[in-house]
Amino acid sequence: MIGDKATKTEQPHFTAVGSKQTQGGNMKFGMLYELQLPKPWDEEAELRLIEEATEQIVLADQIGVDHAWAVEHHFLEEYSHCSASDVFLASLAAKTERIRIGLGIRQVIPNYNHPSRSAETVAMLDLISRGRAEFGIGEGATRLELRGYDIDAKRKRELSLEAAEQIANMMVMEPYPGFEGEGFSMPCRNVVPKPLQKPHPPMWIACTNRSTIEVAARNGLGALAFSFVDPDEAKTWADTYYDIIRSDECVPIGHSVNANLAMVAGFSLHRDADEAMRRGIDGFQFFRYAVNALVANETRPGRSNLWGEYEELRGPELPTIGAPGIGTPEDYTALVKEFESAGVDQVIFLQQGGKNEHKHICESLELFGEEVLPHFAPYRDERVAQKELELAPYIEAALERKQWMTPLTDGEIPIVPPSQARESFYVKS
Repeated sequence: MIGDKATKTEQPHFTAVGSKQTQGGNMKFGMLYELQLPKPWDEEAELRLIEEATEQIVLADQIGVDHAWAVEHHFLEEYSHCSASDVFLASLAAKTERIRIGLGIRQVIPNYNHPSRSAETVAMLDLISRGRAEFGIGEGATRLELRGYDIDAKRKRELSLEAAEQIANMMVMEPYPGFEGEGFSMPCRNVVPKPLQKPHPPMWIACTNRSTIEVAARNGLGALAFSFVDPDEAKTWADTYYDIIRSDECVPIGHSVNANLAMVAGFSLHRDADEAMRRGIDGFQFFRYAVNALVANETRPGRSNLWGEYEELRGPELPTIGAPGIGTPEDYTALVKEFESAGVDQVIFLQQGGKNEHKHICESLELFGEEVLPHFAPYRDERVAQKELELAPYIEAALERKQWMTPLTDGEIPIVPPSQARESFYVKS
């Protein structure tokens, strides 16, 4: 019965969830945009970057790719010029028809973005895209970002989860009752607009290791796993994630549960494997180098040299490592099938990395649409629906465990006094 506690020994046989999957069929695909721009730059470099990324996503929409994800990072020159991802995604929503538009992620700690502004932004993006928005939350990891906004790194997780829960409440409640918290406070207000998707767009959280996968599942959030792991490790993560989703530990911070696990993989396809490697390996390697360098190395704002450092280390000091997702369409099909069997729900392409060329990215996408996607698209919607049906009792039980914010009665809604006398708003004749 719905609401009964499910123990590990009582778990049903899932055909499309976690390690219980036997046939596959529910795999979806996404694209990740950091908007990387290694030096040297010219005056129109950022303009070309954005225009080319837009062309790539419009092409992906036509091919049948499911998600376009854009990060929010600040001050990370060369690594990410995507500081206003909401603006970028809004422009994509106007140019596409079916691809889902994902904030992957939005920085939700109040010092970055006040929660009410995040709620308004997500809702507006959902309306502009006619219900295609996805809402990933994050907190930032580098000193450039955290110290730039005066955020205590030791408190960033608690501040982000507190804000995320209230953002969900703001998107649903009329009016929002107000809040007194650790990271922010605000009075009762009705936050508008409200999103088209009800109760709100699917919520995700950025994950970089197994412990954050657990955080995602405990809070009923989709897991955006922005780490490169092999299918064996992916299976461990998927087992961990879905075991918690099906357990009493899952207590959603949103008004719904988004039970999905997405993982990134490299993306450079060519019928000649060597040519695929030549086109894609530097972008993949630079991405991995830069993200670690920004955390571990000292930085001089406005004087970055990430690409130059990468070139100096490339070779003996930075040997070429495995690059899953770079190869032939057959290679990619086999990789995705392994991830699917491991329990991963979405593979996100890392195609716009380093100095990867626009034309090569488009050629890879076209090849993906012709020779890889047909292996996964048929019957997928039916199997996703089956997954949702099988998880429904666990999700309903999770929502019953949630402590809901109490709505205000009409009599409890405070009256906000006028800021000044009415007659001052009129021009006297």
